[in-house]
Amino acid sequence: MATNLAIEGNEKLKGTFPRVLTFKEKFGYAAGDLGNNFLFEMGQLYLLKYFTDVIGLPAITAGSVFLVAKIWDAFADIGVGTAIDHRKNIGKRGRFRPFILWSTLPLGLLLIANFTVPDFSLTGREIWSYVTYILFGTVYSISNIAYGSMQPTMTKNSVERSMLAGWRTIGSNFGVLISTVAFMPIVLILPTEKIGYSVAAAAFAISGVACQLFCYFCIKEHYEDEKTRLKAMEAEEGTGENKGFRGFKEIMKSYGAVFKNGPLLILCLSNLFTFSAFNVKQAVQFYFAQYVLHNITIISYMTFFTMGFAILASAMIPFFTKRIGKKYTFILGCLIWAVSDGIGYFLTNSAITFTIFTSISYFGNGLIGGLNWALISDVVEYGEWKTSVRSEGIVYSSYTYFRKLSQAAAGVVPGIVLATVGYIPNQAQTAQALGGIRGLVFIYPVVMAALTVILMLIYPLTEQKYGQIMIDLQERHQKLME
Repeated sequence: MATNLAIEGNEKLKGTFPRVLTFKEKFGYAAGDLGNNFLFEMGQLYLLKYFTDVIGLPAITAGSVFLVAKIWDAFADIGVGTAIDHRKNIGKRGRFRPFILWSTLPLGLLLIANFTVPDFSLTGREIWSYVTYILFGTVYSISNIAYGSMQPTMTKNSVERSMLAGWRTIGSNFGVLISTVAFMPIVLILPTEKIGYSVAAAAFAISGVACQLFCYFCIKEHYEDEKTRLKAMEAEEGTGENKGFRGFKEIMKSYGAVFKNGPLLILCLSNLFTFSAFNVKQAVQFYFAQYVLHNITIISYMTFFTMGFAILASAMIPFFTKRIGKKYTFILGCLIWAVSDGIGYFLTNSAITFTIFTSISYFGNGLIGGLNWALISDVVEYGEWKTSVRSEGIVYSSYTYFRKLSQAAAGVVPGIVLATVGYIPNQAQTAQALGGIRGLVFIYPVVMAALTVILMLIYPLTEQKYGQIMIDLQERHQKLME
């Protein structure tokens, strides 16, 4: 019933919003997140271990680099989103696409700098690590906020958005797969780990830049709603307020609308929980493989299975959402993840069991990760419907603000836990340290997934509601333009 009403709503809008995305657009958008992950996942997967085991930063210091950088990134996201939403003189390239083009090369160069720390003193290495990672995160905000904010402008069809989210997640998962499988072999074939990390980072930087440029040339913005924006601006210009005050008032109105967007706030908190769990698990799995299972090379071949399950889940998102809707598919993913990691905590003592339980948990996470991008597009429409303020950039950057906080957790939580349990790099670990590593890999995700289920049970934006919102918005836009 839910899906039928959503489809009925889309049918009513078909004359105005007929946009069915081409294969080129979907593939190009997927390539964008493939490139994003070639660039971004290096920090999430390997930088903590590079800091502690290669350049010799204390675990607590390495964790604090992530904490400071990600908190800064979170505010950078908000700033970038605000700037994009209030751009004037939009050219033929669109509101969002130029930022992808401008940021891609600096992003690649900064990634290499992250993994090429000079032979300074300990204090010098710490400063280099802070500065380069903060700069990387700032430029990544420019690229990723623009990339993610584009999705509502590409299509307004709910089913197409789910498909586009699935394509994006497939690209993301392939990025994680290739990053996890290929990075460490490159490191290990070179004379030293320090050289290996730098060369591997350079290889992925070049690949990431190429993918992002391919994305830029394949995707386009089809629904900018610029006429509606201009109408609203013309109405404000008639009030006699000075231009600067009008601009400030417009920005504050956009932020006020965010806090009235209940589904967005629920989605932000849910993402804080699930993304922090995923990032912590990713960052600590190398420690688990090395010190608990005594075989760090298993991560490379295990990833074929784990990411294969995640990609399968992404491909099955349209199947599940057509039958039970986005909300309950999201909850299903959390339950699969929580049960798998909960059992895995007690039974994982070999490479085989680690692969099995991690693969199942990644299937659950694949459903969650793909739906995040479809749901964020829906809450943009909800926000406009609720407040009469449309602000893709601020909504998306508010959402990524919480993702950046979760990424901070992925660095600082393991850093604090490892320091607390007495972790010492490249030595046999105590039972207390091994217990801390196991808890980070399994128990932390279980708790976060359970909290997310509770939140999503009160998430109000169903398929029926979305279909009606789109009808109401179209009627509102037509009246505004008359």
